[in-house]
Amino acid sequence: MIIFEGKAVFEGVAIGKLSIYKKTETAVKREKVDDVEAEIKRYENAREMAVEQLQALHDKAVKEVGESGAEIFEAHQLMVEDGDYIDSVENIIRTEEVNAEFAVAETGDNFRKMFLEMDDEYFRGRAADVKDITERIVNCLAGGGSAGIESDEPVIVVADDLAPSETVQMDKDKILSFVTVHGSANSHTSILAKTMNIPAIIGCDIPLTDEMDGKEAIVDGFEGKVYIEPDTEILEEKKKIVQREQEKKALLEQLKGKENITLDGQKINLYANIGNTKDLALVLKNDAGGIGLFRSEFIYLGSEDYPTEDEQFVIYKQVAQTLAGKKVIIRTLDIGADKQADYFQLPHEENPAMGLRAIRICLTRPEIFKTQLRAILRASAFGKISIMFPMIISVDEVKKIKEIVSEVKKELDSDGISYDKDIELGIMIETPAAVMVADELAEEVDFFSVGTNDLTQYTLAIDRQNQSLDSFYDPHHPAILRMLKMIVDAAHRHNAWAGICGELGADLSLTREFLAMGFDELSVSPGRILPIRKTVLETNVSEYLKEKHS
Repeated sequence: MIIFEGKAVFEGVAIGKLSIYKKTETAVKREKVDDVEAEIKRYENAREMAVEQLQALHDKAVKEVGESGAEIFEAHQLMVEDGDYIDSVENIIRTEEVNAEFAVAETGDNFRKMFLEMDDEYFRGRAADVKDITERIVNCLAGGGSAGIESDEPVIVVADDLAPSETVQMDKDKILSFVTVHGSANSHTSILAKTMNIPAIIGCDIPLTDEMDGKEAIVDGFEGKVYIEPDTEILEEKKKIVQREQEKKALLEQLKGKENITLDGQKINLYANIGNTKDLALVLKNDAGGIGLFRSEFIYLGSEDYPTEDEQFVIYKQVAQTLAGKKVIIRTLDIGADKQADYFQLPHEENPAMGLRAIRICLTRPEIFKTQLRAILRASAFGKISIMFPMIISVDEVKKIKEIVSEVKKELDSDGISYDKDIELGIMIETPAAVMVADELAEEVDFFSVGTNDLTQYTLAIDRQNQSLDSFYDPHHPAILRMLKMIVDAAHRHNAWAGICGELGADLSLTREFLAMGFDELSVSPGRILPIRKTVLETNVSEYLKEKHS
């Protein structure tokens, strides 16, 4: 038995086999070949493999997000089989007598540059598609399949680190736990683990070797340990913990259907944070009152090009219809910082967390913003949708946003398209600037939702992705708690409601404090709904305030 230690970011115990996450990073070298026809045959076989992979992805996407959301994979199949692309690869192999990998990479670079130099925005967008299919074919030539989890059973995913664009494409049903060598307690991998209610460990110096792949292991999210090929004693001990956790969950199940109301009659809404339609089952299973944060950026991260209005509309409509009249708060595009999509072609920044991101992209690229707003507004005819705008720092930004929303509404009116004309508009409070002008902002919107992750980062001047600063990162800092009280008070002074959608909202040690502050809503990972409900039902806010001030 071997034991590795790291930092636990979500509690629980997982028992299963390790799966070393494989990235599709294949180095391409120019090599001389003697048999060009054999090399062309290798290319043809790799091309057929790529088409099969894309077809499988298309079929999976149809089931999960509908036909329109799967169109990108059809487009990629057509590009793989494009005559000009094929001719170029075969010509390079024949004339230069080089290996297929080099010919494919060279063709991909040439086509990508050609598209990028075009004036038409649509064709410029095809550059990212060329890059994707080129990498896929090169990977197929190396004998590899698609990146990700290669297992028929649920596994413990082990990786160096995971980007949002990688985790969003994973089959969540195949994941028992996450273990990463790098990453921070506030990384996307950590947030995803909390959404899925599975144990996760970061900063674990576990070797990412083929020898580790498939080994039996235990991840203990309470201790922050990974046991490789555990002995019988440890295995039995951890199985008992799993059983106890299942019994706790069974007790929490009894809270389903109960109103979120304290012993002294104070009510609060408990909503769920989700990243895609696959999380809807978790929302319903955990009896959430609605969706307080739909992270729409994951639609973009899961695409190879800007998702169209119709592609987004289908997804938003599905969410609204599934929630059947419960509130669904859709956060507009929050790309940037740690969430990058190549086709946005964002400039390199020394400090992306404080750079061109979120609403700043939307206001500087209004065509992208309007496309998303049209899709959301159209979907609002099918349920109770609200729109939330991230990274706000000024009243001027909110006024500009409202002007654009009005323009989109007028376009829909002229097209005869129905939508909720009284749709709620809210903003995320994530910056100290927004806190300081909260009274003025509350006059412009219907609600606030506090993004505590970024608010803590910007207030404490600590990069929340920097693992070496985890010991300094204190979300319970008195400055943060005072700001939260300022935010909710400002909202209520101007007849707006206030909630929390950041990770702090799920902190059970603060639930009573949030009730005492007067928050109207907490939006958390689906698996945290029932534990918070239990605390709410057991709390007497009046008595808590007396204890606090005695």
